[in-house]
This record gives sequence, C-alpha cells and structure tokens, in this order.
Amino acid sequence: MSQQLPVLVLVVPCYNEEEVLPETIRQLSTIFGEMVGNGLIHSESKILFVDDGSEDRTWHRIALATLKNPFITGIKLSRNVGHQNALLAGMFKALETCDCTITMDADLQDDVAILETFIKKFHEGYDIVYGVRKDRLQDSFFKRTSANIFYRIMEKMGISLVPNHADFRLLSRKALLQLTRYKEVNLFLRGIIPLLGLSSTKVYYSRKKRIAGKTKYPLKKMLSFAIDGITSFTVVPIRIITLLGFSFFIISVVAASYALIQKFLGETIAGWTSLMISIWLFGGLQLVAIGTIGEYIGKIYTEVKGRPKYFIEIDLFSKSLLSNSHPQEYLNQTGDILSD
Repeated sequence: MSQQLPVLVLVVPCYNEEEVLPETIRQLSTIFGEMVGNGLIHSESKILFVDDGSEDRTWHRIALATLKNPFITGIKLSRNVGHQNALLAGMFKALETCDCTITMDADLQDDVAILETFIKKFHEGYDIVYGVRKDRLQDSFFKRTSANIFYRIMEKMGISLVPNHADFRLLSRKALLQLTRYKEVNLFLRGIIPLLGLSSTKVYYSRKKRIAGKTKYPLKKMLSFAIDGITSFTVVPIRIITLLGFSFFIISVVAASYALIQKFLGETIAGWTSLMISIWLFGGLQLVAIGTIGEYIGKIYTEVKGRPKYFIEIDLFSKSLLSNSHPQEYLNQTGDILSD
C-alpha cells in the first residue's frame, strides 16, 4: 500500500442489478479516474462488486467489466446471503489491500459525486464518514413515516443510530479491523458502526430515484430488517412484556377483589361480554409475548451454531485459486457474448 495516497476499495453489493450495472460502472469509473487525477487516491484503488447470488446476468457484466476496466473487480458469493452479509464479504475482502473502504448500493440512488468529499474527510483524519440524507422527499408518505417511527423507537430503546443513514459510509482500515472483532451472526451494521467509538463525521446528500431495476427492500423486508435491528441490540421488548405481565397481574388482583366484594354484597351479574373480551385480550397478549421471546430464542439458536456468514465462489479481487478465478476463463466456459 502507498505511504502517500490511500488505496480505496469501493464495495458495491449487487443482487439482480443487470439493468443498472452498466451505468453504475460508467459513473463510478469516471469518479475514480477524477480522484486519481486529483491526487486523492492511489491508482491501485478498486471498485469491488459483490454478486450476492444474483439470478440474472449481473455476474456476467461484472466479469466482463474486469477485462476492460482496470478499476473494476468482483467476487461472487455462492448464494444469496442478504445485503448485510454481502457488505461484510466485500469489506473483509477489501482488507487485503485497502487503506479505507466505502460502501454503497448499485442502484445509484446514493450520490456518487460526494465520494470525493468522503475521501477528503478521510484525509482530514476521520475513521468513519457517514452519508446522511438531507431529506426523504423521494419516499412515499408511508415509508417516510415508518422510517421516522423506527428511528424514534430505536432511540428510546437506547440504540445509537445515525438518522437517515443507510449503508453509504467510509470506514478506515482501523475501523474495519475493529469491525472484524464482532463475531455475531445477526450483525446489524447500522448499529455496530457507532459502537466502534472512532472519530466520525457526516456528509449530507440528496438521494436520487433508482434509474433502472426494482427495489430490493419491499415492505416485508423493511419490517424484517427493523425487527432484526431491534432484537439484535436490545432486550427491551422482553422487559416490556415483563412489565405488562406485572401490570395485568395487578389489574387482575383488583378485578378479583371487586368481584368478591360484589359477590358478598349479592350484586353479582353474569357478564358474557366482559368474559369474552378478557379471554381474547389476555390470549392475544400471551401470543405476542411468546412470539417475542421466540424471536430472541431463534437468534440464540442461529448464533450458537456458528455457521459461516457467506462463501465466496469466485474471487477476482485477490486472484485466488478458486474455481473460475480468471474472468476470461469464466466467460469462455459460460459462452458469454454479453456486450457493454
């Protein structure tokens, strides 16, 4: 690695991004060329695309680009392991050569123009640079409202997050090495990064619309991501259940005392409605409690097995001896005739 200019590895996870990838490669390559020309990064810096088990021709485009573009390289995961694990795979692979890494999505919604600002902040001595959205005007009312609620809930539970920040960030090599010490399987990066405690700053930008392809975060995945974030960082939900159980116990004691008094006074009245409401209420609360506890038990089950987060099937970054490690060999074997 250079002693003067930092080697940057830009990690871009991809899942079925065939449509947008050519434009992504063009824009990122242009930015890299400008940063090298301006003396901000080393000429050996790379754009590392991580194919997260795509089912389209995403990997074909990456492999072809590595033959034509000196900035482009890639790794192919053996199957789809999810956005967070794909990010980890890219960042830990980048550790082989980088002084710093930047992560961003392939859909070009994050502003590539501020990559230069990220690097300038790194030169100023920051280990972590967060890309933070100026506003959420591009989002629907539901998504904007639900996101605000999510951040408030996390704050109330004592989880330190950077509001309106996703996974568009710079990490120094020092920060990456610290990150490798977190061994849990259920890794919520947006919550882990602030825990590193290293010098950080924010860069604000306007998020753009996706130019092609479909979003990889529909409502179902957004809810799953939110639940993972909460249950990976705090046991507050279980404590809330305990508090509710204690509260309803007190209420039941009061209700039982009232019923006994009414009985002794001879004023008891059969109440089918109140009985049914009580059964449904407490039954529903019990199911919620069991489900919440089950979510935590499921995470414990996943953690104790200690299974690998991902497997790299093809590695064009380190030119390892893995199968099909040379892009031309891979393209020849697959009969790929894809053009730019």
